[in-house]
Amino acid sequence: MRRKGFLIFAILILTFILSFSLISVSAEEVTYGSSFSAYMVENATGKVLYKKNENERHEIASMVKIMSSLLVFESIEKGEIKVDEKITISHNAASMTGSELFIDEGAEYSVHDLLKGVIVVSANDACVALAERIAGNEDSFVAMMNERAKSLGMNDTLFVNATGLPAEGQYSTAKDVNTMTRELIKHESYYDYSKIWLEDYAHPSGRITQLANTNKLIRHYEGCDSGKTGFTNNALFCLSASASRNGMRLVTTVIGAKSSKERFKEVSDLFNHGFNTYSYTAVKKKGEIVENTVKVERGKKKTIELAFAEDIASLTKKREKAQVELRYELPDKIRAGVIKGDKVGECHVYENGELVKKCDIIANETIEKASWFDNFKDFSNNFK
Repeated sequence: MRRKGFLIFAILILTFILSFSLISVSAEEVTYGSSFSAYMVENATGKVLYKKNENERHEIASMVKIMSSLLVFESIEKGEIKVDEKITISHNAASMTGSELFIDEGAEYSVHDLLKGVIVVSANDACVALAERIAGNEDSFVAMMNERAKSLGMNDTLFVNATGLPAEGQYSTAKDVNTMTRELIKHESYYDYSKIWLEDYAHPSGRITQLANTNKLIRHYEGCDSGKTGFTNNALFCLSASASRNGMRLVTTVIGAKSSKERFKEVSDLFNHGFNTYSYTAVKKKGEIVENTVKVERGKKKTIELAFAEDIASLTKKREKAQVELRYELPDKIRAGVIKGDKVGECHVYENGELVKKCDIIANETIEKASWFDNFKDFSNNFK
């Protein structure tokens, strides 16, 4: 009897061990949520932490505005438009339906306020107003959107309008949306808008519109500071969002969840998976000075100080460690006339002997060409 009891106990213990092993093995293969497709990347390393039908083409609804917003920020940085510039609202922009800022035709709104409408409440009217200002009309702006998508390697994306309103032939993928999200969040001023939860907005006329962020994770998920929602009958419920904890930034994209609640849950679950499973170690910070210098020909200085153009980090599963090696590809010398921020070379990042990332090495200072007087002074110093 005692022997039989021991045998039953042993079987129970063995069953528990086997069950635990199966759970451990299959954890990476768990499918999250009911969405058509999903994709999650750690931003600094570019490592893909989760993917599900990531290259399937679907409508992406208002997530189209990620690209629209990106082009606005890039236009601001190029000096083509200014944040405080006033835009007179056209009849076409004011007549847009769906999600709106409820802007008034003929009134003047700042680029700042229109951007706020696009990013916080997904305003179609504000989006078209910005598109018209940048490109003259929405069609020309859409051409710019498609050109920028190609430059980012978004080969499974086609934009037909600037808003994401239903339109035949418009599509993208979870992977491509993730790519443009990661490009957008490079712009620090974007977070001035994406972090807004609630705000009473006063129109030029004095009328008040309450703005409530469509991305509920801004309030309900620790570390989430950015994102764009979307919904149409074909796209269903979509979200591309980013969250940061302990230096690690995850970017997660979901297309085609069955409900608004499910899209937020799926993205939250994926964030939890990433933060709970992986450890992030910073190797180099964006702007950190590179130990190597490069000689400068015919310049006011003989060498140029270099810096890393972006963060370099190591991402491993918890309790694991990677051997990281940085290999530099730099010229022996460069000609003067280099402007701060210009690419000078590359840093190749290896983990355990495998190339995992390439990072630009940029000039950390501007080196002007030496004048006749500078050259004469150098010549004179050689005889001292």
